[in-house]
Amino acid sequence: MDEVRYLLQTNQSVESGSALLSGNSTPSSSLLATQYPRATTLFATVCCIFFIIFGVLGNLVTILALSKCVKLRNATTAFVISLCTADLLFCTINLPPTASRYIHHNWVLGETLCKLFPFFFYGNVAASLLSMTAITINRYILINHYKYYDKIYQRKYIALMIAFCWIFSFSMLAPTLAGAWGEFGYHSPSFSCTILRKAGRSPKKFLFVLGFLLPCLIIVISYSCIFYRVHKSRKNVEAHSPTPVKTPGGVSSPVSLARQLSHRQDEIRLTRMMLIIFCSFLLCFLPLMIVNVLEEKIRMPTVHVMASVLAWMSSCINPIIYAAMNRQYRQAYVRLFCGAKRRIGATNSSSSTARSGSSHSKTLMSEVFVFNPTSNGLNGHNASNNEKNKKNEENKI
Repeated sequence: MDEVRYLLQTNQSVESGSALLSGNSTPSSSLLATQYPRATTLFATVCCIFFIIFGVLGNLVTILALSKCVKLRNATTAFVISLCTADLLFCTINLPPTASRYIHHNWVLGETLCKLFPFFFYGNVAASLLSMTAITINRYILINHYKYYDKIYQRKYIALMIAFCWIFSFSMLAPTLAGAWGEFGYHSPSFSCTILRKAGRSPKKFLFVLGFLLPCLIIVISYSCIFYRVHKSRKNVEAHSPTPVKTPGGVSSPVSLARQLSHRQDEIRLTRMMLIIFCSFLLCFLPLMIVNVLEEKIRMPTVHVMASVLAWMSSCINPIIYAAMNRQYRQAYVRLFCGAKRRIGATNSSSSTARSGSSHSKTLMSEVFVFNPTSNGLNGHNASNNEKNKKNEENKI
């Protein structure tokens, strides 16, 4: 009896999902009210709209500021821009449909978008995490294996690394998009489009391990090695006296040594900031990943919604961390806004100059009009005098 009841419930869920996608039916309001309290979905909608606005502005400003700052044109900045791009796409592609489904308690955007929505959702999450992995490996090589850094992080190799992050992120989901291993579709209990089982098979656990757990493990190991190296060398750095130091290239002066130590401290601060970004991402997305993998049936809807809100928040908190923790990034923001103000000021001054020039030219034109030979008045009198003079000269001749 239990198996028959389960099959009937599954069949009703599938039929409900098909009807919702075709637009021929609406979900049972009493069922959704018991599963998702209206206050919870309203809170999710407000958060979603706020994250759209703040995330788009924050990530777009960060991309512009970092790309325009000459001092920050390095490998780390390229990976950070890749991370911001993933967050920007998440805010523009995934969050608006999410707000729509929480408003309507339904997916109203059609079957095609229902398949593309989870494809871009999980693809952007994977691209964000792989960009963080690339940043971490970059920090690890810079601090632990500096002599190989310039060989590895050439411009063409950086472009290949970023391309790999994006291609690999979405290629993992290609079998599911094609319906070969699970499928993307409508999940009626959560009125969401996500990864569904097909023929009793689902790639969720595989994607969780390959696209989430493995990159997180690489990041944790890399940061452990970085901070072990920093802790080990800190005593040597503190023990340095301000005396010339012998280097492979010759002798370093105290000034150059201090400059090297300052640069190294900046790199360590940047590394610490990237670690905090990873920790914030982990805290935001780990609850949603665990809930999606372990609880496919919605037994605690409020927990699902809160886990989703945390995941959305990860797409807009990075610009705050950049501005709060890194002086060079703050300067890049300031230069961007100051440059915009200068351009606006220059535009206003040029327009005012144009207006004053226009008024001046109008004054000149009026003066020319007054003294025009074809007009009446003084110029007409001068013209008659000229004619008289010409006649007198002819008579004299």
